[in-house]
Amino acid sequence: MIIKNAKIFDGENFIEENAVIIEGKFIKKVLKDSDLIQDEINENKLIDINGMILSPGFIDLQINGCGGVLFNDDISIEALKIMNETNKKFGCTSFLPTLITSPDEKIEKALELIKNNKDKEEIGVLGLHIEGPYISVEKKGIHRPEYIRVLSDEMIQKIADAGPEVTKIITIAPEKAKVEHLKTLKNAGINIAIGHSNATYEECMEKKDYFNCATHLYNAMSQLESRKPGVIGFLFNNDTANCGIIVDGFHMEFAAVEIAKKILKERLYLVTDAVSPAGTTDMKEFLFEGNQVFYENGKCISPSGTLGGSALVMSEGVKNLVEHVNISQKEALRMATSYPAKTISVNDRYGYIKEGYIADLTYFDGNYKVKGTVAKGNLTEY
Repeated sequence: MIIKNAKIFDGENFIEENAVIIEGKFIKKVLKDSDLIQDEINENKLIDINGMILSPGFIDLQINGCGGVLFNDDISIEALKIMNETNKKFGCTSFLPTLITSPDEKIEKALELIKNNKDKEEIGVLGLHIEGPYISVEKKGIHRPEYIRVLSDEMIQKIADAGPEVTKIITIAPEKAKVEHLKTLKNAGINIAIGHSNATYEECMEKKDYFNCATHLYNAMSQLESRKPGVIGFLFNNDTANCGIIVDGFHMEFAAVEIAKKILKERLYLVTDAVSPAGTTDMKEFLFEGNQVFYENGKCISPSGTLGGSALVMSEGVKNLVEHVNISQKEALRMATSYPAKTISVNDRYGYIKEGYIADLTYFDGNYKVKGTVAKGNLTEY
């Protein structure tokens, strides 16, 4: 397959080349239309995208569900396939299905599901994001307090033994974690994110060597105050952690995103934290690990007024970054492609349009409406 007449963003910059040759599930060549030879044209299906932007497929490192399903409620390959098909409609070709605070049995089931499916990347799954239960009750958000607990030797060892091929990120509140547990996870190659934490600045500093990510910046974490810098102060003042951020206009003001971007620069990446209504049009309410959540006017909210995830999709997040946060188009695209790829160390095959990389691509019009997505070399047009 050849995609031609494209405005190519390669994961870093917009480039002069405007055509991509895909062979199997890999990118074979990136070149100019004028450099295509007749044999290549004859041997391939030709897709002319009429000057639309062609970007690496978006990568979402925190997504609880979409398309009417929630991973917490349906830990199955079928649910992951629905999430993947929904994601692709909005340019997202890779994701971390995210399991929020739940009993050990669910964590073990999720670990086994991913461990036993060696072809998980074929349906967009790069690994798990285990968000809780090792978090702060004070900063629980929608998470159920009765399931929040301290890390156990047994569960930490199970997660570590399964390794980074199964769990890419685990969210932990530093004030709830023992150094030996953090060390076990880090030595196993698992990314550890600060999140749902009421830690002091000092508590964060004591364990800074173990945290290289942060979960939904600003939300469910101790705030920056003049005498109590908290988790946010720690993240702003240290360059050790990359931070995910939800740019839906509900989780924070767009100005707060702009402030964070000026401070964190390339350490800030886009996530959706999406739940089942994302990518649908007809849901009005749902249960999130047993908690009732209403969906109205684009917002997912509990009866008590707590946000319960988002209905954001990645293409809309990119659009919001450009139109409401005053971020350049190429920087917004980096936040959805190469930055998340670097965060979980898959940037040797994902997050860029380069020869030899996985053929995960998306193209969209001037309003960021996705018109086609290539996932592992297979094109779906919308």
